[in-house]
Order: sequence, then C-alpha cells, then structure tokens
Amino acid sequence: MTAGTGGGAVTAGTAAEGRFAVRRWSRTASVAAAGSVVAVAALAGVPYYAGTSAEQPLVTLFCLVALASLWNLMAGFAGLTSFGQQAYLGAGAYALYAAASMGLDPFAAIPLAAAAAGVLSLPVSFAVLRLSGGHFAVATWVLAEILRLAVTLAPSAGGNTGVSLPGVSGYDALLRQALTYWWALAVAVCSVAGVYALARSRFGLDARAVHSDPVAAASAGVAVGRTRRWAYCLSAFGTGAVGAVLFANTLYTQPGSVFGVQHSVAMMFMVVIGGIGTIEGPILGALVFFALQQALSGYGPWYLVLLGAAGIAITLFAPRGLWGSLAAPRGWSLFPIGHHISGTS
Repeated sequence: MTAGTGGGAVTAGTAAEGRFAVRRWSRTASVAAAGSVVAVAALAGVPYYAGTSAEQPLVTLFCLVALASLWNLMAGFAGLTSFGQQAYLGAGAYALYAAASMGLDPFAAIPLAAAAAGVLSLPVSFAVLRLSGGHFAVATWVLAEILRLAVTLAPSAGGNTGVSLPGVSGYDALLRQALTYWWALAVAVCSVAGVYALARSRFGLDARAVHSDPVAAASAGVAVGRTRRWAYCLSAFGTGAVGAVLFANTLYTQPGSVFGVQHSVAMMFMVVIGGIGTIEGPILGALVFFALQQALSGYGPWYLVLLGAAGIAITLFAPRGLWGSLAAPRGWSLFPIGHHISGTS
C-alpha cells in the first residue's frame, strides 16, 4: 500500500484483489486551474488594452459571480436559504460611505466595509439561525427590510434620497474606473477561491453533513450551530465587499435599491440554474444571468417575464442545474471537492 499527501493519490490492494487509487485532483482539474490563472491574468490587464467600454460590464459580471458563489456557500453547502443577503449588500455600501465621510480613501476602505458587514452579521446570526427552512428565509428578508427602514429614517445617511460617495473627486476618471474594476475582479476571485478552499476543508465536510441531515451530523459530533454561523458570517463578509464595490462603481446608492429583494432573487436564480452545491455551477449561472440581462434588457417590462420563463425552462429540463446536467453524466469536475476512486481488477 502506498499513500500520497495533499492532492496526490492513495494506492492500495493486492495482486488478487487488484489495485485502486483514491484521487482528489485530476488532469482536467489541473488544466482548469492553469486556465483560471491565465484567465485572471488576462482579465487583470483589461484596463490597459480594452478601456472603460469593457470595464463597466465586466464589473457587473464579477459582482454577479461573487454574489452567486457566496449565496451558494450558505444554501448549497450549509443548507441556509436566505432571502435577505441584500442586508449585507447595503451594509457594505453604507459602511463605505461612513468610512469615506470620515476622510478615509474609499478604495482603501473597501475591506473595512466588508468587515463591518461581517461584524454586523455575527449578532444577527444568533437570532436568525435559531430558525430553519422557510422561517429562516423570511426572517432574513425581514432583517433586510428593517435595515432599509433604519437607513431611510437616518438623515445622516441621506434618507430615502440616497448618498453620493465622497472622496473620489481627486481621482482621474480612468484611474477610478480601473481601480473599481480591479477591486471587482479581486472580490470575485477571492469569493470563488475562498468558497472552494472552504469546501475542500473540514468545514466543507461538516457543512455538507449539516445540509444533508443536521440531526445525524450533530450525533456524529459536528458542531451544527458553529458551522452554520461560519457560513452565514463569511457570506455576509463577502457580500459586504460586493456592496462596497458596487457603490464605488456607481458613485451613488439609495436604500430602496441596495436593500431591494431583487438582489437575493438574482443570487438564487444564478445558483439554481447553474447548479447548487458545486463550485462551477454558480459561475456558469452568473454567466447565463449576465448574458440574459444584456440580451433582454431592451425589452422593458418583458425583460422580467422572459427572464422568468428562461429560469422555469432551465429548472424543468435541467433540475440539477446546467452544470450538474452537463458534468454529472460525463464525470467532469473542474474544481474537485470530493475524492475519486479508480483502479483495475
């Protein structure tokens, strides 16, 4: 018997029994990892060779990828279906406004805005995580509405009319857009890579056990409450970063927009049509959602009808999501989480 460490293989068996190998990494995954590095490097150079015409739509796409991956961390791995993640989108945006109003550089303050959203989520988690299923989903939505009303009633936060981002007038327009672009790319990459690292860790194993059967997981020694709290707070942290980046991109925010439930609907749409509980699915779902937005946005109110029809069709004909329907029959795994057994008899 021979054993490897890390991404290697464990080989076992006898001449009579045959040999088999337990692997976590594959050639396909190696190619995907190398391709991802090249793609990120190429995307990082977009401000130099493509300009603002490419930056603006890509900022939107990067934010969608991050939001889908972060929502999938909760729903796909820890079994927490939230309708209220827009609460932390707004918390990140208004935390950035508060930091910039105190004289901090708005781009340097983006991590602080993300941290503020994460800190806010900790005490909230002790209340909402007492609930489960539909009760949890509704409670998170109510929380977002409470925050929206609180900001609306706060004169220092601009009330219902919203606020503009201070501290950006000293930036050249091209430099400001490039910095926003790089921050959006960084948040998307960190969100996907972070969720992937968590899914491959002990936390990911615990989270999937909690998702499948919380009672059985607890009886096996899994700290159910702590696992769910980590998933909820880490998702809030990342969502706060996205909210800050979106504010830096538009330079204006208001409670009715940033705290709108449509953000959670979009997150759920991307994850479900892409493939919940996978790393690749939310990325594919974000790409599909972005493409539908670009193609259908000119149809006015019919945009939502057509978007909904596309979602229903994908759900009916690909119940495991687009990635699940494509990958499962072929054994594809670009970002492997579990182990694979191969061998000869």
